[in-house]
Amino acid sequence: MLVKLGPLDAGRVADLRPYFDSVPDPRSPRGRWYSLTAILLVCACAAVSGAKSIDELAEWGERASKTLLAVIGVRRHLLTWRRAPSSATIGRVLGAVDGDSLDRAVGAYLADRHRAATEPAVTPRVSAPGPRRVIAVDGKALKGSARFTSARRHLLSAVTHGCVVTLAQAEVGAKTNETTHFRPLLAPLDLVGTVVTFDALHSVKANISWLVETKKAHYIAVIKTNQPTAHSQLAALPWRDIPVQHTASGAGHGRRESRSIKTCGIAEELGGIAFPYARLAIRVHRRRRQTSKRETRESVYAVTSLDAHQVGPADLAAAIRGHWGVENSSHHIRDVTFAEDASTVHTRTAPRAMATFRNLAIGALKTLGAGNIAKATRAIRDEPERALPILGITHNPDLYET
Repeated sequence: MLVKLGPLDAGRVADLRPYFDSVPDPRSPRGRWYSLTAILLVCACAAVSGAKSIDELAEWGERASKTLLAVIGVRRHLLTWRRAPSSATIGRVLGAVDGDSLDRAVGAYLADRHRAATEPAVTPRVSAPGPRRVIAVDGKALKGSARFTSARRHLLSAVTHGCVVTLAQAEVGAKTNETTHFRPLLAPLDLVGTVVTFDALHSVKANISWLVETKKAHYIAVIKTNQPTAHSQLAALPWRDIPVQHTASGAGHGRRESRSIKTCGIAEELGGIAFPYARLAIRVHRRRRQTSKRETRESVYAVTSLDAHQVGPADLAAAIRGHWGVENSSHHIRDVTFAEDASTVHTRTAPRAMATFRNLAIGALKTLGAGNIAKATRAIRDEPERALPILGITHNPDLYET
Protein backbone atom coordinates (compact mmCIF):
# COMPACT_ATOMS: atom_id res chain seq x y z
CA MET A 1 0.00 0.00 0.00
CA LEU A 2 2.74 2.46 0.91
CA VAL A 3 4.50 1.91 -2.40
CA LYS A 4 1.47 3.43 -4.11
CA LEU A 5 1.96 6.66 -2.18
CA GLY A 6 5.02 7.49 -4.26
CA PRO A 7 8.55 8.41 -3.22
CA LEU A 8 8.83 10.14 0.13
CA ASP A 9 11.35 12.74 -1.00
CA ALA A 10 12.20 15.96 0.82
CA GLY A 11 10.53 18.08 -1.83
CA ARG A 12 7.13 16.59 -1.04
CA VAL A 13 7.34 16.00 2.71
CA ALA A 14 8.26 18.77 5.15
CA ASP A 15 9.83 17.87 8.51
CA LEU A 16 7.19 18.09 11.25
CA ARG A 17 9.60 18.76 14.12
CA PRO A 18 10.15 22.52 13.61
CA TYR A 19 6.39 23.07 13.59
CA PHE A 20 5.94 21.28 16.91
CA ASP A 21 8.86 23.27 18.36
CA SER A 22 6.63 26.37 18.11
CA VAL A 23 4.04 24.93 20.53
CA PRO A 24 4.60 26.29 24.08
CA ASP A 25 5.21 23.70 26.79
CA PRO A 26 2.52 23.99 29.52
CA ARG A 27 4.49 21.94 32.06
CA SER A 28 6.71 23.05 34.90
CA PRO A 29 10.43 22.83 34.02
CA ARG A 30 11.00 20.54 37.00
CA GLY A 31 10.72 16.82 36.48
CA ARG A 32 10.39 16.79 32.70
CA TRP A 33 11.55 13.48 31.28
CA TYR A 34 10.56 14.23 27.71
CA SER A 35 10.48 17.34 25.60
CA LEU A 36 7.05 18.47 24.45
CA THR A 37 8.10 18.00 20.83
CA ALA A 38 9.06 14.36 21.51
CA ILE A 39 5.68 13.61 23.08
CA LEU A 40 3.80 15.31 20.24
CA LEU A 41 5.85 13.37 17.68
CA VAL A 42 4.95 10.08 19.39
CA CYS A 43 1.30 11.09 19.10
CA ALA A 44 1.69 12.11 15.45
CA CYS A 45 3.46 8.89 14.45
CA ALA A 46 0.88 6.83 16.31
CA ALA A 47 -2.01 8.68 14.63
CA VAL A 48 -0.51 8.04 11.17
CA SER A 49 -0.35 4.39 12.22
CA GLY A 50 -4.08 4.39 12.98
CA ALA A 51 -4.12 4.94 16.77
CA LYS A 52 -7.63 5.72 18.01
CA SER A 53 -7.10 6.40 21.73
CA ILE A 54 -4.55 7.74 24.16
CA ASP A 55 -3.67 4.17 25.16
CA GLU A 56 -2.96 3.35 21.50
CA LEU A 57 -0.75 6.44 21.21
CA ALA A 58 1.37 5.11 24.05
CA GLU A 59 1.40 1.60 22.57
CA TRP A 60 3.06 2.91 19.43
CA GLY A 61 5.92 4.20 21.57
CA GLU A 62 6.20 0.83 23.30
CA ARG A 63 6.56 -0.91 19.92
CA ALA A 64 9.12 1.59 18.64
CA SER A 65 12.78 0.70 18.83
CA LYS A 66 15.40 2.68 20.76
CA THR A 67 16.62 4.04 17.45
CA LEU A 68 13.21 5.43 16.51
CA LEU A 69 12.69 6.92 19.95
CA ALA A 70 16.10 8.59 19.69
CA VAL A 71 15.20 10.06 16.31
CA ILE A 72 12.06 11.70 17.67
CA GLY A 73 13.83 13.02 20.76
CA VAL A 74 13.54 10.36 23.49
CA ARG A 75 17.25 10.44 24.35
CA ARG A 76 19.52 8.33 26.50
CA HIS A 77 19.54 9.29 30.16
CA LEU A 78 22.78 8.47 31.96
CA LEU A 79 23.44 4.75 31.28
CA THR A 80 19.91 3.69 30.39
CA TRP A 81 17.30 4.53 27.79
CA ARG A 82 14.16 6.17 28.95
CA ARG A 83 11.05 4.24 28.10
CA ALA A 84 8.50 5.79 25.77
CA PRO A 85 5.95 8.19 27.30
CA SER A 86 3.19 6.34 29.15
CA SER A 87 -0.50 6.81 28.42
CA ALA A 88 -0.82 8.78 31.68
CA THR A 89 1.97 11.15 30.60
CA ILE A 90 0.48 11.61 27.14
CA GLY A 91 -2.99 12.18 28.61
CA ARG A 92 -1.73 14.88 30.98
CA VAL A 93 0.17 16.66 28.21
CA LEU A 94 -2.73 16.60 25.73
CA GLY A 95 -5.07 17.84 28.43
CA ALA A 96 -2.82 20.81 29.18
CA VAL A 97 -1.39 21.75 25.78
CA ASP A 98 -2.50 25.01 24.16
CA GLY A 99 -5.07 23.84 21.62
CA ASP A 100 -4.82 26.99 19.50
CA SER A 101 -1.02 26.70 19.23
CA LEU A 102 -1.18 23.00 18.38
CA ASP A 103 -3.79 23.60 15.69
CA ARG A 104 -1.74 26.46 14.23
CA ALA A 105 1.36 24.27 14.07
CA VAL A 106 -0.45 21.36 12.43
CA GLY A 107 -2.37 23.69 10.10
CA ALA A 108 0.83 25.40 8.95
CA TYR A 109 2.52 22.04 8.39
CA LEU A 110 -0.38 20.66 6.35
CA ALA A 111 -0.69 23.91 4.39
CA ASP A 112 2.96 23.65 3.34
CA ARG A 113 2.49 20.01 2.33
CA HIS A 114 -0.70 20.80 0.43
CA ARG A 115 1.00 23.67 -1.39
CA ALA A 116 3.91 21.44 -2.42
CA ALA A 117 1.56 18.67 -3.57
CA THR A 118 -0.95 20.78 -5.52
CA GLU A 119 0.55 24.18 -6.34
CA PRO A 120 1.19 23.52 -10.06
CA ALA A 121 -2.43 22.46 -10.50
CA VAL A 122 -4.21 25.23 -8.59
CA THR A 123 -2.46 28.43 -9.61
CA PRO A 124 -5.35 30.95 -9.60
CA ARG A 125 -6.49 32.25 -12.94
CA VAL A 126 -7.51 35.87 -12.64
CA SER A 127 -9.78 36.29 -15.62
CA ALA A 128 -10.49 32.87 -17.09
CA PRO A 129 -12.59 29.94 -15.90
CA GLY A 130 -10.54 27.17 -14.39
CA PRO A 131 -9.28 25.53 -11.21
CA ARG A 132 -8.94 27.63 -8.06
CA ARG A 133 -8.07 26.62 -4.55
CA VAL A 134 -11.35 25.96 -2.74
CA ILE A 135 -11.72 25.79 1.04
CA ALA A 136 -14.78 24.61 2.96
CA VAL A 137 -15.72 25.98 6.38
CA ASP A 138 -17.60 23.32 8.30
CA GLY A 139 -18.25 22.24 11.87
CA LYS A 140 -18.16 18.87 13.63
CA ALA A 141 -19.24 17.71 17.07
CA LEU A 142 -17.14 15.35 19.22
CA LYS A 143 -20.04 13.26 20.47
CA GLY A 144 -18.15 11.16 22.99
CA SER A 145 -16.74 14.21 24.79
CA ALA A 146 -20.06 15.06 26.49
CA ARG A 147 -20.54 14.55 30.22
CA PHE A 148 -23.40 15.14 32.62
CA THR A 149 -21.79 18.41 33.68
CA SER A 150 -20.65 19.62 30.26
CA ALA A 151 -21.87 19.61 26.68
CA ARG A 152 -19.98 17.85 23.93
CA ARG A 153 -17.18 19.78 22.25
CA HIS A 154 -17.77 21.35 18.85
CA LEU A 155 -15.00 22.16 16.38
CA LEU A 156 -15.02 24.47 13.36
CA SER A 157 -12.53 23.73 10.59
CA ALA A 158 -11.26 25.11 7.29
CA VAL A 159 -10.69 22.15 4.95
CA THR A 160 -9.41 22.13 1.37
CA HIS A 161 -11.51 20.55 -1.36
CA GLY A 162 -10.08 17.74 -3.47
CA CYS A 163 -6.94 16.72 -1.62
CA VAL A 164 -8.50 17.02 1.83
CA VAL A 165 -6.30 18.89 4.30
CA THR A 166 -7.41 20.73 7.46
CA LEU A 167 -5.73 24.15 7.37
CA ALA A 168 -7.26 25.57 10.56
CA GLN A 169 -9.39 24.38 13.45
CA ALA A 170 -11.00 26.09 16.43
CA GLU A 171 -13.12 24.93 19.33
CA VAL A 172 -16.41 26.84 19.33
CA GLY A 173 -18.28 25.36 22.30
CA ALA A 174 -21.58 24.76 20.49
CA LYS A 175 -22.84 24.76 16.90
CA THR A 176 -24.69 28.04 17.50
CA ASN A 177 -21.33 29.74 18.17
CA GLU A 178 -19.83 28.87 14.78
CA THR A 179 -20.58 32.21 13.12
CA THR A 180 -18.63 34.19 15.73
CA HIS A 181 -15.53 32.08 15.06
CA PHE A 182 -15.68 32.42 11.27
CA ARG A 183 -13.29 35.37 11.09
CA PRO A 184 -10.79 34.20 13.75
CA LEU A 185 -10.60 30.82 12.01
CA LEU A 186 -9.79 32.25 8.58
CA ALA A 187 -7.81 35.34 9.62
CA PRO A 188 -4.35 33.65 9.68
CA LEU A 189 -4.81 32.04 6.24
CA ASP A 190 -3.69 33.49 2.92
CA LEU A 191 -6.96 33.51 0.98
CA VAL A 192 -6.18 35.83 -1.93
CA GLY A 193 -7.95 34.42 -4.98
CA THR A 194 -9.27 31.45 -3.00
CA VAL A 195 -12.93 30.40 -3.09
CA VAL A 196 -14.47 29.75 0.34
CA THR A 197 -17.58 27.58 0.56
CA PHE A 198 -19.92 27.35 3.55
CA ASP A 199 -23.45 26.38 4.40
CA ALA A 200 -26.39 28.60 5.25
CA LEU A 201 -25.36 28.96 8.91
CA HIS A 202 -22.34 31.05 7.90
CA SER A 203 -24.14 33.21 5.34
CA VAL A 204 -23.74 36.26 7.58
CA LYS A 205 -23.38 39.49 5.65
CA ALA A 206 -20.73 41.03 7.90
CA ASN A 207 -18.53 37.94 7.58
CA ILE A 208 -18.96 37.89 3.80
CA SER A 209 -17.97 41.54 3.46
CA TRP A 210 -14.87 40.91 5.58
CA LEU A 211 -13.96 37.88 3.47
CA VAL A 212 -14.10 39.81 0.20
CA GLU A 213 -12.77 43.20 1.33
CA THR A 214 -10.07 42.18 3.80
CA LYS A 215 -9.01 38.70 2.71
CA LYS A 216 -9.46 39.35 -1.06
CA ALA A 217 -11.20 35.99 -1.39
CA HIS A 218 -14.27 34.80 -3.26
CA TYR A 219 -17.15 32.83 -1.82
CA ILE A 220 -19.95 30.47 -2.71
CA ALA A 221 -22.70 30.76 -0.12
CA VAL A 222 -25.74 28.53 0.16
CA ILE A 223 -28.81 30.65 0.89
CA LYS A 224 -31.71 29.19 2.86
CA THR A 225 -34.63 30.66 4.74
CA ASN A 226 -32.36 32.00 7.47
CA GLN A 227 -31.72 34.79 4.92
CA PRO A 228 -35.39 35.38 4.00
CA THR A 229 -34.96 38.40 1.74
CA ALA A 230 -32.09 36.96 -0.29
CA HIS A 231 -33.77 33.56 -0.47
CA SER A 232 -37.03 35.09 -1.77
CA GLN A 233 -35.16 37.10 -4.38
CA LEU A 234 -33.27 34.03 -5.59
CA ALA A 235 -36.40 31.87 -5.73
CA ALA A 236 -38.21 34.60 -7.73
CA LEU A 237 -35.66 34.60 -10.56
CA PRO A 238 -36.98 33.29 -13.91
CA TRP A 239 -35.31 29.90 -13.59
CA ARG A 240 -37.80 28.26 -15.97
CA ASP A 241 -36.50 30.45 -18.79
CA ILE A 242 -32.83 29.64 -18.11
CA PRO A 243 -31.44 26.50 -19.75
CA VAL A 244 -29.58 23.85 -17.75
CA GLN A 245 -25.87 24.63 -18.02
CA HIS A 246 -24.33 21.53 -16.48
CA THR A 247 -25.51 18.10 -15.32
CA ALA A 248 -23.89 15.27 -13.40
CA SER A 249 -25.09 11.98 -12.01
CA GLY A 250 -23.81 9.16 -9.90
CA ALA A 251 -24.78 6.08 -7.92
CA GLY A 252 -23.63 4.71 -4.59
CA HIS A 253 -24.69 3.87 -1.03
CA GLY A 254 -27.95 2.41 -2.30
CA ARG A 255 -29.13 5.47 -4.16
CA ARG A 256 -28.87 7.18 -7.51
CA GLU A 257 -28.59 10.95 -7.75
CA SER A 258 -28.55 13.47 -10.58
CA ARG A 259 -27.74 17.16 -10.27
CA SER A 260 -28.29 20.04 -12.67
CA ILE A 261 -27.10 23.61 -12.31
CA LYS A 262 -28.30 26.93 -13.66
CA THR A 263 -26.66 30.33 -13.14
CA CYS A 264 -27.97 33.85 -13.58
CA GLY A 265 -26.17 37.19 -13.54
CA ILE A 266 -27.60 39.08 -10.60
CA ALA A 267 -26.70 42.57 -11.77
CA GLU A 268 -28.41 42.01 -15.11
CA GLU A 269 -31.58 40.49 -13.73
CA LEU A 270 -32.17 42.31 -10.45
CA GLY A 271 -29.82 45.22 -10.31
CA GLY A 272 -28.60 43.78 -7.02
CA ILE A 273 -29.57 41.36 -4.27
CA ALA A 274 -29.75 41.52 -0.48
CA PHE A 275 -26.32 39.92 -0.14
CA PRO A 276 -22.92 41.63 -0.34
CA TYR A 277 -20.75 41.29 -3.46
CA ALA A 278 -23.07 38.73 -5.08
CA ARG A 279 -22.41 38.47 -8.82
CA LEU A 280 -24.02 35.19 -9.85
CA ALA A 281 -27.14 33.44 -8.62
CA ILE A 282 -27.03 29.63 -8.65
CA ARG A 283 -29.73 26.99 -8.55
CA VAL A 284 -28.78 23.36 -8.04
CA HIS A 285 -31.62 20.91 -8.63
CA ARG A 286 -31.09 17.45 -7.16
CA ARG A 287 -33.09 14.32 -7.98
CA ARG A 288 -32.44 11.34 -5.72
CA ARG A 289 -33.89 7.83 -5.74
CA GLN A 290 -33.10 5.25 -3.09
CA THR A 291 -33.71 1.53 -3.53
CA SER A 292 -37.43 0.72 -3.21
CA LYS A 293 -38.30 4.34 -2.45
CA ARG A 294 -39.89 7.18 -4.33
CA GLU A 295 -37.81 9.79 -6.07
CA THR A 296 -37.18 13.01 -4.16
CA ARG A 297 -36.40 16.40 -5.66
CA GLU A 298 -34.82 19.44 -4.09
CA SER A 299 -33.65 22.84 -5.28
CA VAL A 300 -30.81 24.60 -3.47
CA TYR A 301 -29.99 28.26 -4.06
CA ALA A 302 -26.59 29.88 -3.73
CA VAL A 303 -24.74 33.05 -4.63
CA THR A 304 -21.12 33.71 -5.46
CA SER A 305 -18.84 36.71 -5.76
CA LEU A 306 -17.34 35.25 -8.93
CA ASP A 307 -18.42 36.65 -12.29
CA ALA A 308 -19.43 34.46 -15.22
CA HIS A 309 -16.10 35.14 -16.96
CA GLN A 310 -14.19 33.93 -13.89
CA VAL A 311 -15.90 30.59 -13.34
CA GLY A 312 -17.93 28.12 -15.38
CA PRO A 313 -21.04 26.17 -14.34
CA ALA A 314 -19.07 22.92 -14.08
CA ASP A 315 -16.57 24.50 -11.66
CA LEU A 316 -19.40 25.95 -9.57
CA ALA A 317 -21.10 22.55 -9.47
CA ALA A 318 -17.82 20.89 -8.44
CA ALA A 319 -17.25 23.43 -5.66
CA ILE A 320 -20.76 23.02 -4.24
CA ARG A 321 -20.53 19.26 -4.48
CA GLY A 322 -17.04 19.39 -2.96
CA HIS A 323 -18.36 21.21 0.09
CA TRP A 324 -20.85 18.45 0.76
CA GLY A 325 -18.07 15.95 0.09
CA VAL A 326 -16.08 17.17 3.11
CA GLU A 327 -18.38 15.00 5.22
CA ASN A 328 -17.14 11.88 3.42
CA SER A 329 -13.54 12.94 2.88
CA SER A 330 -12.81 14.10 6.43
CA HIS A 331 -15.59 13.68 9.00
CA HIS A 332 -16.52 10.17 7.91
CA ILE A 333 -12.89 9.03 8.06
CA ARG A 334 -12.45 10.50 11.52
CA ASP A 335 -15.57 8.71 12.76
CA VAL A 336 -15.12 5.34 11.04
CA THR A 337 -11.35 4.84 10.68
CA PHE A 338 -10.33 6.69 13.86
CA ALA A 339 -13.55 6.08 15.90
CA GLU A 340 -13.80 9.76 16.85
CA ASP A 341 -17.48 9.67 17.83
CA ALA A 342 -16.82 6.63 20.02
CA SER A 343 -13.92 8.32 21.84
CA THR A 344 -14.69 9.18 25.45
CA VAL A 345 -11.67 11.47 25.93
CA HIS A 346 -13.11 14.55 27.65
CA THR A 347 -10.49 16.17 29.89
CA ARG A 348 -9.62 19.80 29.18
CA THR A 349 -7.87 20.20 25.79
CA ALA A 350 -7.42 16.47 25.12
CA PRO A 351 -10.53 15.94 22.89
CA ARG A 352 -9.49 18.78 20.60
CA ALA A 353 -5.85 17.63 20.56
CA MET A 354 -6.87 14.11 19.56
CA ALA A 355 -8.96 15.57 16.71
CA THR A 356 -5.94 17.60 15.63
CA PHE A 357 -3.77 14.48 15.38
CA ARG A 358 -6.49 12.76 13.34
CA ASN A 359 -6.51 15.75 10.99
CA LEU A 360 -2.72 15.50 10.76
CA ALA A 361 -2.82 11.81 9.88
CA ILE A 362 -5.51 12.23 7.23
CA GLY A 363 -3.82 15.27 5.66
CA ALA A 364 -0.35 13.72 5.65
CA LEU A 365 -1.57 10.56 3.94
CA LYS A 366 -3.87 12.39 1.52
CA THR A 367 -1.06 14.66 0.30
CA LEU A 368 0.95 11.53 -0.50
CA GLY A 369 -1.90 10.18 -2.62
CA ALA A 370 -3.51 7.67 -0.25
CA GLY A 371 -7.01 6.90 -1.50
CA ASN A 372 -8.03 4.69 1.41
CA ILE A 373 -6.86 5.94 4.80
CA ALA A 374 -7.90 2.76 6.60
CA LYS A 375 -5.72 0.60 4.32
CA ALA A 376 -2.80 3.02 4.62
CA THR A 377 -2.88 3.02 8.42
CA ARG A 378 -3.12 -0.79 8.52
CA ALA A 379 -0.01 -1.02 6.34
CA ILE A 380 1.90 1.19 8.79
CA ARG A 381 0.53 -0.07 12.11
CA ASP A 382 2.81 -3.03 12.75
CA GLU A 383 6.01 -1.35 11.52
CA PRO A 384 6.52 1.85 13.56
CA GLU A 385 9.50 3.01 11.49
CA ARG A 386 7.22 3.57 8.48
CA ALA A 387 5.49 6.51 10.17
CA LEU A 388 8.63 8.69 10.33
CA PRO A 389 9.24 9.35 6.61
CA ILE A 390 5.54 10.07 6.10
CA LEU A 391 5.97 12.99 8.52
CA GLY A 392 9.24 14.10 6.96
CA ILE A 393 11.37 12.87 9.86
CA THR A 394 14.79 11.66 8.72
CA HIS A 395 15.66 8.23 10.05
CA ASN A 396 19.36 7.46 9.75
CA PRO A 397 20.22 4.37 11.82
CA ASP A 398 23.94 5.03 11.45
CA LEU A 399 23.63 8.06 13.74
CA TYR A 400 22.21 6.16 16.70
CA GLU A 401 22.95 3.09 18.73
CA THR A 402 20.59 0.15 18.31
